[in-house]
This record gives sequence, structure tokens and C-alpha cells, in this order.
Amino acid sequence: MKIAFTAPMKPLDHPVPSGDRTMGRLIVKALESNGHDVRVASTFRSWRKEAAEAVQRDARREALTEADRIALDWETSGYRPDLFLTYHLYHKAPDWIGPVLSDRFGLPYTVVEASRAPKRQTGDWAYGFAAADHALKRADAVAAIHNADVACLRPVVDPERLQVLLPFLDAAPFQAAADSARSPASVPLKLIAVGMMREGDKQRSFEVLAKALDKLARLSWQLTLIGDGPARDRILALFPPDRITWLGALPPDQLPAQYAAHDLLVWPAIREAFGLALLEAQASGTGVIAGDTFGVPDIVRDGETGFLSPEGDAGAFAANLERVIEDPGLADRLGHAAQVHIAENHTLTAGAARLEELMRRAIENHRQRALNS
Repeated sequence: MKIAFTAPMKPLDHPVPSGDRTMGRLIVKALESNGHDVRVASTFRSWRKEAAEAVQRDARREALTEADRIALDWETSGYRPDLFLTYHLYHKAPDWIGPVLSDRFGLPYTVVEASRAPKRQTGDWAYGFAAADHALKRADAVAAIHNADVACLRPVVDPERLQVLLPFLDAAPFQAAADSARSPASVPLKLIAVGMMREGDKQRSFEVLAKALDKLARLSWQLTLIGDGPARDRILALFPPDRITWLGALPPDQLPAQYAAHDLLVWPAIREAFGLALLEAQASGTGVIAGDTFGVPDIVRDGETGFLSPEGDAGAFAANLERVIEDPGLADRLGHAAQVHIAENHTLTAGAARLEELMRRAIENHRQRALNS
């Protein structure tokens, strides 16, 4: 099948690494692993930081100009996809391109990772919210990336078009690292945190982590921090220098060995959709202590592959971490269960199968819509 792909939130070639960019690339890889011909239709980024309606209207004009360019290119070259797939849209990053091209060429239109915040229906973001809702209503199939998003999507996406497509990863390099590099947990417990060092929710996650670890200063642990960004100095200053190692931002191929060399991933996950590092760590045989946020419970089995605490609760986070620091063997048990859990539920193969079901649903719904029109 020929699939036209776009990612209005963050294009696949965006220079700043992120879980969003990685997940988009994984979707393309999963589709290609099943033999599909995926073509990036556009790298146009509709995401805007400013909420002003004038800014959003300008973004729409740019997007429609881009849609015209793509249409001309398809008509000139003779290319015609079988399906249009958009990854990640919401009120700050509506998709104006996918619906237009799908209507113009009579294509099934599919959305993966749709999120919806009803409170944005009015106010500064109302224009972008309405545009995102328009795309959701037009879509032949919509996938939420976690169960927490489903309730907000139901008012505009009927059950026949809606499913949950749990996140996944290419687990092979992480599994290989676990098989070759893991050793039993011991004191001091080796902790690892991976995240962009920028203001906002990422910085808040580091702040909660620092508060939790401060409560455990009497216990034996060491923390490795991986990540970089404009808030680096402020974040590093939160932690005692003699108990941390900062490695900066590492290339993806170096991460599996780092996860496998540690006993626990610790991440409060403030406002995280799900947290790709939580998947990567578990695939590497490393259990997690994390915040119970949005899609995190969909990928971390509380009490089995890790322990979850209420979002932003440093005391509860510290209590969960203390349980494992005082019983290093528990870290090993969590890590083993985590590796099995990822292998059974969140591999590239599992993701590809879920994408196949989504596209099958989109094609059938599109066919029925055409019959009824």
C-alpha cells in the first residue's frame, strides 16, 4: 500500500530530538516493515507557540498553499497514495493538509495520536481547536496513543472510527544490551534519568526527582543524568554533585547500553503523554519509578515492572524508590518483568500489527462513507 505521511506537530527531519519525533519515525519504520511504501507528503509544521487567532490563520494559509503544491506534484508525477496518515494533531498543531488532500484525491484519512483538550474550545486557542476537531470529524479512523485520551475524543469521534494504538519501539537493540550487559543490582543502587533539559514540564520533572532524592539522602544511590538543553545549568544545580554523573545528550545508539548498566529508571513524567524512555528502559531490562501520568499506566505495570506515584508527588515518588533501594533484588525482579512485558506488548512487530488494524478500519469506513454519500 502507498501511504502519504505527515507530522504537523514535529516533522521527522526536525533538528531537535524528542520522543514525538522518534515515535513518528517508528510509525514509518513499522509500516515499512510490513511492506508499505511510505512517502512523507510534507514536512510542513503547523505547530505554533502563540495562541493569537491571526497567527493560526497565517498557519492555515501556509498549510493550504503547501497542500496545493503537493496536489500539483502528485498530479504531475502520477503519484496517488492509497491512504493519508497524519501523526499527532491537536489544537496547537492542527492538520489542514491531510483532510484537503484526502478529499481532493478520494483517500482514506487516518490520524495517529490525536489528543483533545475541551477547555481549549473557547479562548485564545479556539481557532486551532476547531481546526483539529474538523480533521478528527473528517478522519476515517483515529488512534489515541493512550487510554486517557479516549474520553476527550469520544464527543467528535464515534466508536467505529476510534481505537487505542499503544506506543511501541524497535526493542531489538535494547534487548541485546540487556542480554549482554546486565548484572545483578547492588548497593549503591544505580539510577538513571533521561530527558530534555528545557523549561516547562521537563524541568518540573527534574525538580520533583530532586526533591524525592533529597528525602533519600541517607540511602545509598548514584544517579546518571542523560539529556541537555537550555535549562541544563538550573537542572544540574538541583542535585548533589557528588552523587550524579551527567553525560549530556547521547546519540540513540548509545542509550541501550546505558539503560542496561543501571538498576532503575527514575522519571516523574510531569504531563508526559507516555514517556518513550520508559519503554526503552523496560526493553533493556530496567524497571522504573515514575509518575502516574496520562499514558504511563498503559506502558508500565504498577507493582510488576515498576512503581507509579501520583503526578508531582515527591513524597510518594520517594517512598516507591526507597522500597527498591532497600531491596536491590526487587530492582532485578522489576527489570526482568519489564523486559518480558515489552517483548510481549510493545515491539515494532506489535506496533505494526496495530497499525494494520487501524488502516483496515480506515479503508472500510471510507468505503462505507462513499457508499452512503
